[in-house]
Amino acid sequence: MLFEFIATIAAAFGMAGLALIITHLCKLSGKRAPKWLIPLFAAIGIFGFQVHQEYNWYGQQVRQLPDGVEIVKTAESTEWFRPWSYVKPQVLRFIAADTGNASMHADNPDMHLVNLYLFERRRSVQKVLQVIDCTTPARADYVIPEKGSTLTVDEHVKQTTAWRELTTDDPLFIKICTDESAQSNNA
Repeated sequence: MLFEFIATIAAAFGMAGLALIITHLCKLSGKRAPKWLIPLFAAIGIFGFQVHQEYNWYGQQVRQLPDGVEIVKTAESTEWFRPWSYVKPQVLRFIAADTGNASMHADNPDMHLVNLYLFERRRSVQKVLQVIDCTTPARADYVIPEKGSTLTVDEHVKQTTAWRELTTDDPLFIKICTDESAQSNNA
């Protein structure tokens, strides 16, 4: 965030410098440039850089993902206060699953435990532990058992989770339940 702020200021100064050169060239030709030219160019620099960052944020985040972490969902957005997003929608949120480290339950091979990472523009990444049931198919947030709990993993999952339906064409279901790499890891 700090680097983006510094880059935004640098873009403003760069464009204002360009306007300053235009102002001096106008003076050499004997004409006067309007007084609002430098602030206008600075504003264009700030605005242009921010729009550029909005569209490139998703690609930058995807390039930084480690091996084994795959995108399962993206959310494109169009907003009235971003009219250019109607021409080309922006990806401002996405979900990535750590399929490389997904683990299969030792007693029930249709139950998988996977880390989901929730990315959103200008927010910290959130990590959510998910239980995926490949037979139902359904998913649920996994609540870590309290210290000293005598419940088995199956009992704990049944008591603490709220299952949500998962369709078979959902990318999360496909990545966890049908990919061979996810099938090979055991809990």
